[in-house]
This record gives sequence, C-alpha cells and structure tokens, in this order.
Amino acid sequence: MENIQNTALLVMDMQTAILSTLQNAQAVIDSVAKAIAVAREKKMRIIYVVVGFRNGMPEVSMNNKGFTASKERFAKISMDEFVKIHPTLLPQEGEVIVTKRRVCAFTGSDLEVLLRVYQVQHIVLIGVSTSGVVLSTIREAADKDYRITVLSDGCADGDEEVHRVLTTKIFPRQADVMTIEEWGK
Repeated sequence: MENIQNTALLVMDMQTAILSTLQNAQAVIDSVAKAIAVAREKKMRIIYVVVGFRNGMPEVSMNNKGFTASKERFAKISMDEFVKIHPTLLPQEGEVIVTKRRVCAFTGSDLEVLLRVYQVQHIVLIGVSTSGVVLSTIREAADKDYRITVLSDGCADGDEEVHRVLTTKIFPRQADVMTIEEWGK
C-alpha cells in the first residue's frame, strides 16, 4: 500500500437515493465498505463527497442538460434526505463530508481547500457513477497534478459496458486502476 501520509480516500456520491438507482447496489455497498475498512485500518484520511442542492434546486441552470433532466423529479424531494449517505457507509468522527453542486467532486465544493490543508497529493477514488463523478473528478484532479488511483470494484455505473471501457481503457491514461484487494495489500 502507498504512503498514506499524503493520501486520501474519496467516497463519492454514496447517497441512499443514488445507490437505489443501481441494480447491483448491495454489491457496490459491500465493496465500498471494504475499501473504507482498509483505509481506516491504515489510518488513511477519508473524505466523503455528496451531491446536493438547496430545496427546489435553484443552483441548476436550464443550460445544464444532465441536472435539468432531474430537476423536476427532485424538486419535490427534501434535499436533507437526498444527501444522506447510505447507513452502511456512514462517516466516523473526523471524516468530513463535502457537498458539491455539480458532477465533479471539485465543482462547487471546498474539496480542494481541504486537500491542501491536509497536504494530500494522492487521491483514491470510489463512487457512483463511473461515467459521472469518477470520470469528472479524475479529469480535474489530473489537471491539478494529483496522483490518482481508482478502485474499479468500488465504482459502478448504470451501464456496465461504460464502466468497463472507462476502467480498462480511459482511466489508465491518468490514474492507476486496481481492485480494492490489490490496493489493500
């Protein structure tokens, strides 16, 4: 396992509402719980990232095709409920939660400030969805010169083929990609 002094595990979009959209949600929850356990055992910093908005989603522009499609469906949902992390994966004391306003973990959040304060140079990513938060965060983190590791079995996507292509062909261009078991050694 890598030097954990400057490494943080980012647990992204593990919200009950988001996980409920996956067919294999329990497998993802179990894998993510395993990664979190490994990080805690190694005393690695863990940062949770959730996507959230004010009630009614006033932050969503009509120009944003992805969020606009969801705005009507989520407009009546309590955002306090929407941002809740799955009970199996809850943060422990000292593990912070960052709220983002877009797909990327950096956008509309204070993640970068926290990473600087914690002197993090290497981020390890797990999250839903592979083609959403994981892809977007890799791209921005690479531009910000972070070392990046993606735990392929700690990520999931509604489209398994998209997940496979991203983790085997696209992500390796900017990140180390491995399984949770490989990473935990």
